[in-house]
Amino acid sequence: MGKSITRWLVKLLLTALLISIVPVITLRFLDPPTWMWRIAHQISPPTPVTQVSQQWRSLSQISPNLQLAVMASEDQRFPEHFGFDFKQISDAIADAKKGEGLRGASTISQQTAKNLFMWPSRSFVRKGFEAWFTLLIELCWNKQRILEVYLNVVEFGPGIYGAEAAAQHYFHKSAAKLTAYEAASLAALLPNPWKLRLGSRYIQQRSEWIRQQMRQLGQVTLKQLD
Repeated sequence: MGKSITRWLVKLLLTALLISIVPVITLRFLDPPTWMWRIAHQISPPTPVTQVSQQWRSLSQISPNLQLAVMASEDQRFPEHFGFDFKQISDAIADAKKGEGLRGASTISQQTAKNLFMWPSRSFVRKGFEAWFTLLIELCWNKQRILEVYLNVVEFGPGIYGAEAAAQHYFHKSAAKLTAYEAASLAALLPNPWKLRLGSRYIQQRSEWIRQQMRQLGQVTLKQLD
C-alpha cells in the first residue's frame, strides 16, 4: 500500500513537472497569443477598460532605449543574475526593517513568469509557482528572449500591453523609434500602470532618475545580453 502511494505521488509530480516545462519550452520559440495576467484583467479589470491593444514586436524592433530603460528601472542586474536578485531582496528587507516600507524586488525574469503563468494574488502558493516558472524560464530561454517577451506582455496602462502598443498610444510612433526620454517615461509607469499617468509630477521625477541610471549603465548592459 505504501509503495503504491509513493509511486502514485512520483507519477503525479513528474506529470506536474512535464505540464509546466512544455509551455516554457514552447514559448522559447513561439510568441504567446495571450497570457494569464492579461486574461485575469480581462475577466476582472481593476478599472473599466474601453480598448485593449497589443502588437508583438521582435527585440530588434524595440528601441534599445526602452530595453535599457526597463532594466534601469526594474532590474539593473538582469544580465548577471539567474532569475533572482538576492542583493535587491536583501536590500528591500533591510529598508523594510528601517521603516521605509516593503518595496518590490522582482526581477524582469520573475515579472515575465508572473505575467505569463500567474494569477493576481499575494499568496505564498503563487509566489512558489512564480519562482518555479522563473527558474524554468532562465534554464530554457536566453536573456534576449526573456527581455523580448517581457517587453511584449507587460502592461503600460489599462489595456495597453507591450512596447509597440505603448509607443503608439502615448507617443504615436513605433517602439523602434522611442527616444531615451520617451523610453524612460514609459518605464516609469511600470510599478503601477493602472494608476500612474504620463505627465504627472511623480512620473517626471521617476523618469529623470531612470535616465540617470541609463547613463550610468550605458550600452555595455545591452551588450552583456549577447
